[in-house]
Amino acid sequence: MKYVLLICDDETYQPEPEKLGADPAMRAWEEDLTSSGALLAGARLRPSVDATTVRVRDGETLVSDGPFAETKDLVGGFAVVEADDLDAAIAIAAAHPYAQWGTVEVRPVWE
Repeated sequence: MKYVLLICDDETYQPEPEKLGADPAMRAWEEDLTSSGALLAGARLRPSVDATTVRVRDGETLVSDGPFAETKDLVGGFAVVEADDLDAAIAIAAAHPYAQWGTVEVRPVWE
């Protein structure tokens, strides 16, 4: 079954992309999942100040800068993984380095 891991953290902590890519814990997590075939896709997202929110209400498109939610913890990246069940997806999420200071939300994909 496919799961999306939403990697959420406090945006005041933003390691440089080069540092994140060189982080041994992050590299090990990615390499382990890639070698097992469990990591299907993933990406780090730019900060929420670069976001654009789009809503359509009564046929009118409303566009605003920034995220929809007013919260400190925002989605900073995602990973799409293949796991046998929710427990396996939780184990993958718990092993993500960001789970040590942020949160990793696990959502099953509708298939």
